[in-house]
Amino acid sequence: MAFRFNFFIDENETNEPDIHDKMDLELCSPKHKQESTEKSKQIADTAAGSSPRLGTDKHGDETPSKKKFCFKAAKEHNIPEDLNKILENKVMETVSDLYYLNSSVVEMMCLDGADEEGIVSKSVSSHSDLIPGVYEGGLKIWECTFDLIDYFSEAEIQFTNKTVLDLGCGAGLLGIVALRGKAEKVHFQDYNSTVIDEITLPNVVSNCINEGNRTGSGNDKKTSKPPSKRPRKAECSPDALTKCRFFSGEWSEVSQLLLSSNKPFSKYDIILTSETIYNPDYYSALHDTLAQLLDKNGRVYLASKAYYFGVGGGIYLFEKFTEERNVFRTSIVKIIDKGLQRCIMEMAFKDSS
Repeated sequence: MAFRFNFFIDENETNEPDIHDKMDLELCSPKHKQESTEKSKQIADTAAGSSPRLGTDKHGDETPSKKKFCFKAAKEHNIPEDLNKILENKVMETVSDLYYLNSSVVEMMCLDGADEEGIVSKSVSSHSDLIPGVYEGGLKIWECTFDLIDYFSEAEIQFTNKTVLDLGCGAGLLGIVALRGKAEKVHFQDYNSTVIDEITLPNVVSNCINEGNRTGSGNDKKTSKPPSKRPRKAECSPDALTKCRFFSGEWSEVSQLLLSSNKPFSKYDIILTSETIYNPDYYSALHDTLAQLLDKNGRVYLASKAYYFGVGGGIYLFEKFTEERNVFRTSIVKIIDKGLQRCIMEMAFKDSS
């Protein structure tokens, strides 16, 4: 599958997020929770063995973390009964037969009052697509997302009857691919509630109701009808939406919401995540969340750049971090050397089959 990124990937000349000036802020982090709940501590201690918990500074040096982070509470977002309202005034684009919202239109709508968190205005005023603890880039579609979608096809990853989590979902394209691959359940998580309401939910709804516009399968581009700029109105809730749940909040908080909920919950067969390891300060929270939510024989597919300039994170540093925790085995299954090196990593529990 071939993709073009230049018309919606908003990155600087080095193809990296413009966050160089943001790391000196006092962080109230989306994925940093220094003090976790008791269950998180138990899992983290098991993962770390007798080793101290380490933070990593923006230069990539491992040092005991001195930062104190607050965290954003998790909540579940209900799917509105009126699907037409979700798609009202939305302008859709397509890439590889996937529908997604034109982010510029969404940003303008958010500036007009649709953004209760104020993340768009803060992003504009700070000239940054990432503001730690405030906005984690979910309104943009980042490059490695498409590397991972390519890999699904190349490696023939099967989603049929699987439970899937799109972690740090943003536009939700990874979860949408799983949904179209006949996954049994697909859950979407992003730090910002605005992203879930204004980007993720409309994208998922649009892909579900426009499924009827396709005469072939999701991968059959020759027989697909030309996409419409505006999705057709929904007459009823598509069956695929009953498989979906949507969450916002910090990772460990979402984990606790799921694990303590009265609703039935089974751990995920597959967790998908893209460009979530750019900041080493997030690694503990991400690792512990994966350890909590992945099924014992499940797989994580993680896409990342080899190195994120200005922050110090990247695939090899996260690989080292994971090895030291001694919970997961990791394997870099694909390297993309076009421009700045990018990688796909597969993770599984060390004692899994």
